[in-house]
Order: sequence, then C-alpha cells, then structure tokens
Amino acid sequence: MEVIITKDLEKIYNPDTVPVHAVNGISTSFEAGEFTAIVGPSGCGKTTFLNLIGGLEAPTQGDISILGDSISTKKKSEMTDFRLHNIGFVFQAYNLIPVMSAYENVAFIMELLNRPQAEIKDRVMELLDAMGVGDKAHQRPHQLSGGQQQRVAVARALASKPKFILADEPTANLDSHATETLLDLMLKMNEKEGTTIIFSTHDIRVMNKARRLVKMDDGKIVENGKPDTA
Repeated sequence: MEVIITKDLEKIYNPDTVPVHAVNGISTSFEAGEFTAIVGPSGCGKTTFLNLIGGLEAPTQGDISILGDSISTKKKSEMTDFRLHNIGFVFQAYNLIPVMSAYENVAFIMELLNRPQAEIKDRVMELLDAMGVGDKAHQRPHQLSGGQQQRVAVARALASKPKFILADEPTANLDSHATETLLDLMLKMNEKEGTTIIFSTHDIRVMNKARRLVKMDDGKIVENGKPDTA
C-alpha cells in the first residue's frame, strides 16, 4: 500500500536571485514497511527531499501526500501536530537534549502526547533494551559514546510508534561496528513493528542493508528499485 506519494515535487532556493533546484520535479511513492535508502553524491538533493517528506521544509511547488492526506498546504501548527503523531526523525548530529538522561530523552515525545506514565516507562525501557543501551538509561548524552547516543536517538524516534522514521545520514559520525549494530537494530525494529524507514545517505553500509535504493542526482531521481536492480 502506498503511504507516501510525491507529485511534481520541487524545491527551489534563491528563486529571485540565483535559483538552485535542490529537488526538481520528483514524482514517486513509498509503501508501508519499506526500509529504503535515498542515495547520491553530496548536493544531489537527498536531504532536501527527505526534509520535504517530513514537512520540515515546504515545497516550492508540487504535492506530498502522506496516508492520503496532503501535507503541502498544511499550516505550520497543523504540520507540527502531524509530525508529532506520525513521523520520527533521526539526525546525523543526534540532537539529544543535553540536560536530560537517555530515559528522559526517549520519554519526551510520549509525554508530549500525554501517554500514561506506566506506558511510558514500559515503552522507554523496552526500546532502550532493544537498542542495547538499557543500562545507560540514567546517563546524559555527554556520558555516552557517539554510537550509544545514536541508539538513544533511534529509540526516541520509535517511542510513540510513528508510522515513519526519516533518518538523515544517521551513520555519518559512527565507526563500522557502531554502524552495523545500529542498522541491524533498526532493521529488526522495522520488521517487528512494521515502521516505514527511509534514510538519506551516501554510506555504502546503509545501502547494503536497504531493500530499495532511490538514487538521486541534480535534484532528480535517476534510478529507483531493489539494490540488485537499481
């Protein structure tokens, strides 16, 4: 079932001076439960494309439909609420809140959603344990390694059981062992919970785990398919 559909999607920066077509007329779709990598060289538009899907940026023109709901015309407050209930984000820089423990960082989204404390506790510890950092629950980000921080960030993204995880270069700051561990954990959660996970990456290790590759260049999709056929 198609859960994300883009049609003639464009993002143009500096339209009145020196236009930069970061995303240039993309029409594509993603199905529920995908584990997909958007790939291509630096500057090809993959991060912008991911940000458009997540509603972090507004398109210059074109449409994005998520779960049958067009997000392109949503007001900022409506998009914030939509993201809160449907989309989890994982960033290259982790973006954990420094003054909060690992537990508190993961619990934060669920608290915004007013989930019962008992449910929050069970879910947070389930995820931290699944990510291999359950014993780090009461440590703050500065006390964790980069790989541990990124595992906490993934747990946070999964906490509210979103339909989608959008991960922007999540392995860029990790060594090979931490990358393999993180990707295996994300793949396991994808299979267990059916969460649609879409990466933007130029990391061959992520590409090797993906079930589908969407290759971009100059703001356009140039190849699209399974890794052995893309």
